[in-house]
Amino acid sequence: MTFPEIDKSTPHAARIWNYWMGGKDNYAPDRAAGDAVAGIYPEIVIMARESRRFLSRVVRHLAAEAGMRQFLDIGTGLPTMENTHEVAQRAAPESKIVYVDNDPLVLAHARALLVNTTPEGVTTYVHGDYHEPAQIVADAANVLNLTRPVVVMFMGVLGYAEDLDEVRSIVRTVMDAVPSGSHLVLWDGTNTNPASVASAEKLPENGGAPYYLRGPGELASCFEGLELLDPGMVPITQWPTEVDAGSGKVIPIDAYGAVGRKP
Repeated sequence: MTFPEIDKSTPHAARIWNYWMGGKDNYAPDRAAGDAVAGIYPEIVIMARESRRFLSRVVRHLAAEAGMRQFLDIGTGLPTMENTHEVAQRAAPESKIVYVDNDPLVLAHARALLVNTTPEGVTTYVHGDYHEPAQIVADAANVLNLTRPVVVMFMGVLGYAEDLDEVRSIVRTVMDAVPSGSHLVLWDGTNTNPASVASAEKLPENGGAPYYLRGPGELASCFEGLELLDPGMVPITQWPTEVDAGSGKVIPIDAYGAVGRKP
């Protein structure tokens, strides 16, 4: 496999997110952009870490309780703790996971992602862009059995598409390709706080790609035709409702998510 050259001079979403998560796979421009956003909206660091907890809870539920064995994680980002394959294969050793991302740095780290946690499972990586969902489906079909239910995941990435109709089309294209019993997992940052909106505007000012925040209702529209699992479209710290052990309160957050089942 030939790896694309990594551009270290321009901030990239996966590396900025890695920085907020406390990782080391980032460069000075990524840290500068990350600091600019966090300077206006410090809660972005909490959001990054809580998004990983949301992923872990959802994947564990779908693998252990809902019997799901195939996962398509689109826009996965850099490897970190509690990756999708680790959570899924811990609950169901035979789980198959296909990761998708378009960042050369993520591609360069694919070898780490491709290490199964169980001999029965399958973990692989597709270099692709969610703006080309039909191609992602075609590539995923080389690993996943698309006649069997699949968990389709868009975890904090759909804000890179400016138009909501395009977002809905991307999601619909992938969900149309998977059968009844499949699930959609989606979360994203929201425009529910003026500070979060202002912080998103800092990304392009500091060389990052623009990120378009939406309201919870707009995110919920991506689940049209699906059956939302309880508790529906809620802040990700409330799926399911989980009390913070330190404060005794649910952590408020400007990031909403939901899980829907295809009937």
